[in-house]
Amino acid sequence: MIWLVVAGKITKPKIWQMCIYICIGANSQNSANTGALVTSVKNFPESRGSMIVSNPSYCMAAGCNFNTICVHNPDVKPIDTPTSLNVFYHFLTISIVLAVFLMALNLLEKIIAFSEGGYIASATLVSFLVVLPLVISIREELLIWNVKKQAIDPPTGITVERPKPKAVSPKQDDEKSSLDAIFYRPERGDDYTVLKALTSIEMWVLFHATFCGLGSSLTAVDNLGQIGESLGYPNKTVTSFVSLVSIWNFFGRVFAGFVSEIMVVKYRLPRPLMMTMVLLLACVGYLLVAFPFPGSLYIASIVTGFSFGAQLPMNLTIVSELFGLKYYSVLFNLVQFCNLLGSFVFNVKATGTLYDKAAMKDLTKKGLRRSQ
Repeated sequence: MIWLVVAGKITKPKIWQMCIYICIGANSQNSANTGALVTSVKNFPESRGSMIVSNPSYCMAAGCNFNTICVHNPDVKPIDTPTSLNVFYHFLTISIVLAVFLMALNLLEKIIAFSEGGYIASATLVSFLVVLPLVISIREELLIWNVKKQAIDPPTGITVERPKPKAVSPKQDDEKSSLDAIFYRPERGDDYTVLKALTSIEMWVLFHATFCGLGSSLTAVDNLGQIGESLGYPNKTVTSFVSLVSIWNFFGRVFAGFVSEIMVVKYRLPRPLMMTMVLLLACVGYLLVAFPFPGSLYIASIVTGFSFGAQLPMNLTIVSELFGLKYYSVLFNLVQFCNLLGSFVFNVKATGTLYDKAAMKDLTKKGLRRSQ
């Protein structure tokens, strides 16, 4: 509907109608993302970082959104095979190849003119790379099916002796249950309820990190073009800055998923510590923008894009590791809300207000007034 309005195919709607179109479109994408992400993390809890970053990495590499239709099954059980980790590495390799190939196509298109056959060949190769993960998934399903068909030895009989439970009066049991419900705090990694997660200090620290970290990163990315123009870079160079942000956003997501998973398993490096290092790296990018020197914006684009891409997948993984998977769909959407709130405060209220004041001073010096 929004495209029909912009293209002039239908009559101009009222403001409230346009708001409904935007609301339905935005929430439909978020609903599909929630279903796919939560189901993937519950199916592969030991590789949750890789699963959180896999689909978004393909979105960033291809520049488009792939909708995944998921059938909800409330009785989700983790499935592990000897080659399950290798499957994630195959997905990583394919996504990196796809990203590099698309970047090479964009660069070559500015240098040489493609013929019709060249466009067909490149489109065919891109389609093959996009469909290749589906082939790997089908192969893995056939492997699991063959394993289930193998003969299983008959179970041996085991006698289990259960001790008799101690008699507890109903009054004492009720008092203990009430006190547990109020004061009991699950261990980190166990399934928290939404209320207990929201009242924990860990969740509020994560909210603060998401609000400040992702909010400021989104502000830097949104205003990168204007920053480049104000520093005197030509339009082609400004376009290169935006491309660098997108490419390194993808590599940041790869780091947040696959590389951080390796560092956690192999080197026992906690993911919150890696999140702290990513936030410090983002601060370096902001300093390069605030105190520019010749060519500094190239470095700032790479640093900001990488840190921006790494933050959200790492935040979502930390949520699942700290508060469990039972209410993960609610909790990770609350973290995403802090992301949007931080972008609104930093981008609209802070940066927008400062920009308007600076622009008004320039207009006053030129003897002009802003039209209302």
